[in-house]
Amino acid sequence: MKKALCTLLALTCIAIGAAGSGWAAEAEKSIILATTTSTQDSGLLDLLIPAFEKKSGYFVKTIAVGSGQAMMMGEKGEADVLLVHSPAAEEKFVADGFGINRRLVMHNDFIVVGPAGDSAKIKTAPSTAEAFKSISGAKALFLSRGDNSGTHAKEKGIWKTAQINPEGQPWYQQTGLGMGQTLNVAAEKKGYTLADRGTYLAVKKNLNLEILKEGDAILLNIYHVIEVNPAKWPKVNSPGAKAFADFMVSAETQGTIRTFGVDKYGAPLFFPDAGKKAEDLGK
Repeated sequence: MKKALCTLLALTCIAIGAAGSGWAAEAEKSIILATTTSTQDSGLLDLLIPAFEKKSGYFVKTIAVGSGQAMMMGEKGEADVLLVHSPAAEEKFVADGFGINRRLVMHNDFIVVGPAGDSAKIKTAPSTAEAFKSISGAKALFLSRGDNSGTHAKEKGIWKTAQINPEGQPWYQQTGLGMGQTLNVAAEKKGYTLADRGTYLAVKKNLNLEILKEGDAILLNIYHVIEVNPAKWPKVNSPGAKAFADFMVSAETQGTIRTFGVDKYGAPLFFPDAGKKAEDLGK
């Protein structure tokens, strides 16, 4: 009886150990990607993530939030790798020791969109900053994401360049939503907003908003991939993060980015930049 009991206990321990190692193996093959809503809303990740999973054997859990929130996740060790577009905040994130191997992936641009009537007459403004001044002067409704995203950071920078503080003004409303949803609110309320071109093109058929300001150097929108620092957070999946980052800058993926959107919109939604210098973009 005692011998049988010991055998049963031993088999139970083996089973638990095998299950535990299975869970560990599963965890090792999963990575958490914290990224921006624009990469999700544009549909780019719907194409890239399955390709990466098939190629690498990793399973990717994607959390699409603003760049600021994505970096907060990285600071807490709640993500393995980031794909973000808020350069100044990214530089601080790396300088503070939370991220490593920040690499340039791609760019597109921001645009200012609004109703066709253009009550603030921003289409003829000589610059984006002047367009923002016109919106303020006309007290025209402006929808801000207000979510500490890369788009929100860019918008705040433009207001600063225009020397205007819109906070608290009745014509300035913060949605606290992602890019696609903010565009929907702007369309519903017939207001202006700042958007990345990729998301706008992906959802424009459902909107009644026109591009009213584009092409200004201040509207450049640059994306980097950053691995969360395993020295700061030993439990992050560092090999998985590196595999994903390597995938994003690989020649094959850069080729996919180069053609993404061309068949549907007649132009790419993003431009591949791996190996380039950020300061050379937009020239």
